[in-house]
Amino acid sequence: MFYRLSGTYHTSYESDRRLWKIPADRWLVLAVLVIAVLAPLFVAPLYLGSYVLPWVIWSAAALSLTLLMGMAGQLHFGFAAVMAIGAYASIHLVRAGVPFEIALVLSGLISAAIGAVFGAAALRVKGLYLVMATLAMQYLVDWTVVNVPAISGGAHATLRTPAVNFLFMPIDSLSARYWLALGWVVLLTLFCLNVRRTSFGRALVAIRDKDFAAAVIGVDPFKTKLMAFFTSSFMGGVTGAILAFCYYRAVTPEQFGFNVSIQLVAMVLVGGLGSVIGSYLGAGFVLLAPIFLTNFIAGLAQAGWVPVSQNFLSHLPLMIYGAMIIGFLLFEPLGLAKIYDNIRKYFLVWPFRHAKS
Repeated sequence: MFYRLSGTYHTSYESDRRLWKIPADRWLVLAVLVIAVLAPLFVAPLYLGSYVLPWVIWSAAALSLTLLMGMAGQLHFGFAAVMAIGAYASIHLVRAGVPFEIALVLSGLISAAIGAVFGAAALRVKGLYLVMATLAMQYLVDWTVVNVPAISGGAHATLRTPAVNFLFMPIDSLSARYWLALGWVVLLTLFCLNVRRTSFGRALVAIRDKDFAAAVIGVDPFKTKLMAFFTSSFMGGVTGAILAFCYYRAVTPEQFGFNVSIQLVAMVLVGGLGSVIGSYLGAGFVLLAPIFLTNFIAGLAQAGWVPVSQNFLSHLPLMIYGAMIIGFLLFEPLGLAKIYDNIRKYFLVWPFRHAKS
């Protein structure tokens, strides 16, 4: 069968080190990429702007946090603050006359510099103590954004994004904004898929598993952890800028609160720690599941199938959503990516019973 390993022989190191060794996997990835690129042509603008575009952007945010939490094993409960720095920095840079392409890079560098300063706490503490350090970053950035009018304009002010061009193309239509976000998430996906094959990626995994043992074999914990926070914060800062320009179009302090950081951690955990495809699945689940549950239960209530009060009905989708997250963590702690991997391995050997180990 075309999706089996049978008949796939590797006669060189190059073929053996491919990301997708089975031809069917490569065709599947190519088909998904083509569908994603052509989505504005057959997806209604309402669904493209309300479901697909935010899914793409938040998948990029989950990939940024996956590099830090899943690959390096460093907890971060203030990643929304990193994205806020990138969003506000990019808006002020563009207003100052900086080209949008350079503003994206500079906003990422600003986020990376500030994120690395707070991430330096990881060099001395770990576990819950590191969580407290990242929480301090979240609350300090929130306080600064709200109380420094030069940044946000005030606690209740709205900072609108100016019109920009990317590579001489105006980013004003929904399709253009979607393609920009898609290009960024594809770039992050390729980076995360290949980073494990580099010395930096292997050092991250060594630090995650046992930093003392990694130091014994020659990995510098100081440099590796600092680079992990710097790289992840850079990716998160650029993602925050793209979120501001491509989706929100206007930024307020409430859009990057502590609850957003918790949602990002939930995306990584539900999707699967350290998994690239899990970042997509986790972002889709955390972002879209409450919406679908709310619409579904509201439809049942209108049809008379759910005779409950309106107050209880408004909280019921969130209760089911929370129960689903707990169920995933109980029955499959490795997340949605592991469920996908189990299904894939089943079809690799079907109709035989033994899956590849």
